[in-house]
Amino acid sequence: EMKSGVCILTVLIYRDYKGDVSMSEIDFFMPVLMQQEEEGLLCPLISHGKVHFLWIKHSNLYLVAATTKNSNASLVYTFLYKLVEVLTEYFKELEEESVQDNFVVVYELLDELMDFGFPQTTDSKILQEYITQQGNKLEVAKLRVPTTVTNAVSWRSEGIKYKKNEVFIDVIESVNLLVSANGNVLRSDIVGSVKLKVMLSGMPELRLGLNDRVLFSLTGRDKGKSVMMEDVKFHQCVRLSRFENDRTISFIPPDGDFELMSYRINAQVKPLIWIESVIEKFSHSRVEIMVKAKGQFKKQSVANSVEIMVPVPSDADTPRFKTSVGSAKYVPEKNVVVWTIKSFPGGKEFLMRAHFGLPSVEKDEEEGRPPITVNFEIPYFTVSGIQVRYMKIIEKSGYHALPWVRYITQSGDYQLRTNA
Repeated sequence: EMKSGVCILTVLIYRDYKGDVSMSEIDFFMPVLMQQEEEGLLCPLISHGKVHFLWIKHSNLYLVAATTKNSNASLVYTFLYKLVEVLTEYFKELEEESVQDNFVVVYELLDELMDFGFPQTTDSKILQEYITQQGNKLEVAKLRVPTTVTNAVSWRSEGIKYKKNEVFIDVIESVNLLVSANGNVLRSDIVGSVKLKVMLSGMPELRLGLNDRVLFSLTGRDKGKSVMMEDVKFHQCVRLSRFENDRTISFIPPDGDFELMSYRINAQVKPLIWIESVIEKFSHSRVEIMVKAKGQFKKQSVANSVEIMVPVPSDADTPRFKTSVGSAKYVPEKNVVVWTIKSFPGGKEFLMRAHFGLPSVEKDEEEGRPPITVNFEIPYFTVSGIQVRYMKIIEKSGYHALPWVRYITQSGDYQLRTNA
């Protein structure tokens, strides 16, 4: 059998740190990878002779680390993902073209990110202080040693000054949900993220207090209004030993925007927007789908930018819609009707009817129907009930700073199956 296409992947850029892996050995990576792909045995670590390739794929690029030693694999993969993060922040899109257009900058970055096989500065904000994207500026900028190199904190520079000292805290929770056709919740969890925008002078020490269940039980407080967080991951600035000892989230923050932490909550979430759909088939191949949407969150909250994607058979034609609120449109390339509601108050119920022709009603029954998916955002509200209890900001100059907190709940992978 002939393949429908053959692709030859070339090495775009290679930085040799130790001189023990030659370019000729790098050339073996792609053929071995493609052979594995054909055999259906793709492995994140490929060996050829004495060389081990540890690789990840990002859009149309392979980022490959080569080593002859028994290296710490998790460190190598962390570095490769960090490299993707840094290059994405530099070039917005990391793809073949952006690497080709910025060879000089990529080489500069590879030199700064690692030295003789050991990761060095991997924070893009700090790198941007002395590796700029205009090629001609590179030499000038390099004369100045970034303050972070001489500093105990690699992610923050000395001498940052603001007229008004503020911290903005966003607590964003995404709800993942799968509901069966008979209305049972099959899967539900919450993925949370605490994002900060820090506009503070000097070298501030921050402490964040949450209604964390483990902390509450350590200090003998009532566990009633607390939240059990799992899979907690922190930005490198957080002192992990402090958190492990007494659940204190203590850190010197980077300047500007960053994600401080992420967490997951395994909870049976009541579906915030409940959808029911009924399909009626008429003679002469006419079909009507009736969809009912109900806001099952508290009345004082409002869901914004609600999109309800209702699958329709691929051969549907001439759709007509009636909605009690919002607007509906047919997107034939995705085989869905999208019902958009700008603001959806809690406790309210809305209806949409879609009426269309189907050349073959039987075909639809054989196919089975994909689930209805919903997108939404509810400000000033978290599903888990997580709360920022305090944010303490201590800086040796003794200034007062204001913390601002926002809560947002949004849809993650939010699906409701329907009866075919």
